[in-house]
Parts: sequence; structure tokens; C-alpha cells
Amino acid sequence: MKKRTFLKLSSSLLATPVLSTFENWMDDKKLLNWAGNYAYSTNRLYPAKSLQQTQDLVKKYDKLKVLGTRHCFNGIADSTHQMISLVDMTKVHSLDTRAKTVTVDANMKYGHLATYLDSKGFALHNLASLPHISIAGACATATHGSGIKNGNLSTAVAAMEMVLANGEVRTLSRKDGEDFRAAVVHLGGLGVVTKITLDVQPTYQMRQFVYVNLPMSQLKEHFEAIESSAYSVSLFTDWQKGRVNEVWLKELIGKGQPTAAKTEFYGAQLAKKNLHPIAELSAVNCTEQMGVPGPWYERLPHFRMGFTPSSGKELQSEFFVPYRNAVEAILAVERLRDHISPHLFISEIRTIEADDFWMSPCYKQRSVAIHFTWKPDWNSVRKVLPMIEKELARFEARPHWGKLFSITPAQLQERYPKLPDFRKMLNEYDPKGKFRNAFLDKNIFGRV
Repeated sequence: MKKRTFLKLSSSLLATPVLSTFENWMDDKKLLNWAGNYAYSTNRLYPAKSLQQTQDLVKKYDKLKVLGTRHCFNGIADSTHQMISLVDMTKVHSLDTRAKTVTVDANMKYGHLATYLDSKGFALHNLASLPHISIAGACATATHGSGIKNGNLSTAVAAMEMVLANGEVRTLSRKDGEDFRAAVVHLGGLGVVTKITLDVQPTYQMRQFVYVNLPMSQLKEHFEAIESSAYSVSLFTDWQKGRVNEVWLKELIGKGQPTAAKTEFYGAQLAKKNLHPIAELSAVNCTEQMGVPGPWYERLPHFRMGFTPSSGKELQSEFFVPYRNAVEAILAVERLRDHISPHLFISEIRTIEADDFWMSPCYKQRSVAIHFTWKPDWNSVRKVLPMIEKELARFEARPHWGKLFSITPAQLQERYPKLPDFRKMLNEYDPKGKFRNAFLDKNIFGRV
């Protein structure tokens, strides 16, 4: 399919409500992920509508995986045996205004929780580009959002309830120290997470401006100033023409703040209309830009909750490098532009604060994430990925666990210092491997 034809098709599908992406899941013989690039190995998917039903299913089966909103692009949630779905468990259990926490069913989507919190005068510290993802899935994979001082979504987790392999219900909280820090980003290997308690804060208003054509030379010279210029900053590039195509600045609205944006930002020009990260596509489903004030949950994501961000026909990869190596890493990827661009829709560059979760790509280091949204051509992408990983190897790049990568288990162990300890914890919590699958066997246990 020609690029222009594909873009027109994608644009026409943008107006489709998000529910249409998921409503036919059970009609297909093969269960597919959101993007359609991954077919799960079984269609034996059992719903659980309560904690008791979850316990019963866990006790009943020797092998089991949890399948959520299916936004991962690899086999991290796959099973050759059976899977459990908690999509019907979406309750808010409590909002503790004194402790500033909210406890919810883990499968609730961020977009739904956000509107509830805002109606009560509260907010989360951060959101990912998609509000459609589940809280449990995002935290289990250390999915992030953006902001030089903002930790990934899992850093808001204050406690979590999960059903262990023997059916026991266990709750871990920050007072549990290392066990808690090991369990939050658990990659689906420790148990079935049924409830999550998140930190909240007073609600806030935001606005966002978009600038176009930021010279790569300016990014090189002023990277920290650019990344620190707003609460959340996203850089979109196709790696061509020595420039960043679009800079998205998401600002907090405070007293005394200028209402008008500067027309120029480090050589980039203020956009005159709302833009999609892929400039050829309509921005109709993107969150409001042009400095229009709005609640946090309608500005932090790139896409509105009520609609799909695209047709879903794409592949994704993402690599995290230490913040100190950000410019070197970006320039290293740029040198591959002629290999990358023919297969790419767009790349996004974001900064995330360090955390202390064992299997988080941001463990003990502030990081820069270099994201790739690929055209749906795996044969081409699988040839380009090793080139990118080779260029980023000297920075010990860590992959996003839910996206496509070819980094070897041996390299992963070198780059995640707590991986051997996490492996021991998996054996302790799940000694018979009930929640283990091919993804964990390969990437954590090194069984290729």
C-alpha cells in the first residue's frame, strides 16, 4: 500500500469510537492485540467479575495469564493454555482524601479513573499518551508518560492487591520495602493484580502548545533547557532534514503565567493549528492544543479518550537510555535515518524521572525514551531493530517490556542489575511457574 493511501485510510478511521476496536474480540477465532500484529496462542479467555471468581480461576488452572487492554506488541501477556480477563472489574473502592490515595480495580482504564478523580477535585501526577490503557498493565510494564521531574505511572502506586499462584490474596505496600519495589513492575509474573492504590494530588489545569521544525542543532545545544521548558515535553521526529518535526509542550497553568505563547522556540515556530504527531493525519482526535486551557486529563495524553488515536495498524519499539547520554543517543539514531525512515511513521523522544522499581527501565536513572512507531511491516522492522540496538548498546539501552525488541537475555541481565533477584522472587511467588510463559522464560530466565 502506498504511504499516501495508508495515511488517508488511517485518517478516515480516526473518527471511529474506541469501543469498536474491542467489541469484536470474542467473535474472532484468533485473539489479536490492539494493533493486530500479535495473535495470542489460545482463545480460551475466561472472565472474572470478582475477587472470588479470580481466586477460583487461579486455583483451577495450572497455567494462566492475564489479558488486559492488549496494547502490548509482543507476547508478554500470551499463553498457550488459558487466559483470564478482568475487564468487568472497574470499580472505585475508596478515595482517601486525607491520605491522598485512591483504590480501584486494577483493570480500570486511566481515562475513566481520571474523570472520576477530577470530579472529586483530585488528579494523577502523570498520564501516558493513550488514556485507553489499563492501570494494571501500565504499571506492570513501567509505561511512562513524560516530564523531566515526573516518574512513570507505576511511581504513583502506593499498594497493590494480587492473587498468588496458590489462590492466596496478598497486599503489598511501600512499607514492605524491597518486596514492594520488586513487585510493582512485575511483568505479569507474580500473580493476578486485582486492586491498586494510587497517590493523588489536587486537580490542576493545563494547556499545550506545539512548535514545528526544531533544528536538531538546537536540540543538541539546548537539550536540558528544552526538556525542562514545560511540565511534559514530547519531541516528534522522522529523523530527516536535521530537525524535530514537532515539539509538544504541556504546561501547568499558574498565577502570573503569560497567557500568550512565544512565536519562536529555539528556532522552531509556533503551530497555527492543532496537529497530529504524524503531520499528514487529522488532529481531530488529538487533545486540544493552541494554548486552550483544560483539565490535566485532557492535556497530558496526546489523544482523547473517546476515540482511537489511529487505525491501530502499526508496530512500536522503545528504548530507554540514561539522561546523561541523551544527546549522544539521539544523534546515534539520527545517523541511521536512511535505514529507519522508510519503515517509520514517527518517533517520539521523552524524558522520565528515575525510580526504584527493580524491573523498570528507569531504575536508579533519569532516562530518555526514544520511541518508534513503525509501519506494519515486521519483516522490515526486524532488520532495522538490531541496527538501532547496536548503536544504543554503549548506553546500555533498556527496552520497553511491552514493545518490540531483539536485545538478548544476556544483555538484559547486564542492564537490569536486579534481574537475578527478580528471577528469585518469581520462583518464590510462583514456584510451579503458573504465570510463566515463553516471554518470561526467554527474557528473564534465559531459556531460548
